[in-house]
Amino acid sequence: MVDRVTATPAALTLIEQLQVQFGSKLMFYQSGGCCDNSSPNCYLPGELTIGPYDRHLGDIGGVPFYISAAQYEYWQHTQLIIDAVDGQGGTFSLESGSGKCFLTRSRLFDDSELAQLQGS
Repeated sequence: MVDRVTATPAALTLIEQLQVQFGSKLMFYQSGGCCDNSSPNCYLPGELTIGPYDRHLGDIGGVPFYISAAQYEYWQHTQLIIDAVDGQGGTFSLESGSGKCFLTRSRLFDDSELAQLQGS
């Protein structure tokens, strides 16, 4: 089965570092833009309320990853690939100030992957 969201080794390493620093209970939310820069943000439970119109895409590094239904409409044909790069993301995410930031890359699903996803 193809995953809707995956993570690079660099992102998994940063997730592990955040789990050591903040505890194992984290969550991701793919922001939709504006002041949080359309980036994947990592939060502690309770810092962001997941609502009925948010969609769970899967887990990365054992951490649940959510996206709004409206954003999902734009991204549903792509696999989100969460990476970590040097820099400051300027977001509300837990890694802010660490010298690293999460970044969303993507690739289009091929026809067989889309068929798989539509069957699930």
